Amino acid sequence: MRCLITCGPTYENLDKVRRLTNFSTGQLGIGLANHFAAEGHEVTLFKGYYATCADECAVRAQLFTTTEDLLTKIGSAAQTKHDAIFHAAAVSDFAFGKVFRRSTEGRLEELSSGKFSTRDGNLLAELIPTPKIIRQLRDFFPTARIFGWKYEVDGRREDALALGGAQIRENRTNFSVVNGPAYGRGFGIVDESGELEHCVDRTQLYVSLLRLSTP
Repeated sequence: MRCLITCGPTYENLDKVRRLTNFSTGQLGIGLANHFAAEGHEVTLFKGYYATCADECAVRAQLFTTTEDLLTKIGSAAQTKHDAIFHAAAVSDFAFGKVFRRSTEGRLEELSSGKFSTRDGNLLAELIPTPKIIRQLRDFFPTARIFGWKYEVDGRREDALALGGAQIRENRTNFSVVNGPAYGRGFGIVDESGELEHCVDRTQLYVSLLRLSTP
């Protein structure tokens, strides 16, 4: 089986020295890649430049930076047929747009700089939604089994699972892996029918994902 795994965070530039990113170590994706490789499967791993996990990886990771960079790399990988896609990367929901300062008269004045200075006082920055990579995966990989990730902080377990189901319906994926404080300990794998498989830890998750990725 040939599979593609994304893990770790994207980042978006504010200026030439400052960036907006997500918290993501990449540990889960690296562990998943190691498990699949140990079982004899062919793995393509895309890992965020700022992933902090130092675990050894059995496959050579290709680094990505911004959301657009990851999307480009996925598009290139789609030229080869893949059987399963595991999109665990923590993609930034927003990129920076224009940056403004407020004049003494109260008007917003657009700024442009390689490094914004505190001498300008309080600044206002636009946040622009980034492209939703998960929405494009089915077009890239029409026959693959696609697994999305849903990390939720607020609400209860049932709320997080409902969002996982919505992710499947909206993005034409096959499964959603739900975790985070809203879900609680472990991981929940939701399928297209709403069935839930609970995994107590990463090891059990890797085993279940391998089983579910093969017809």
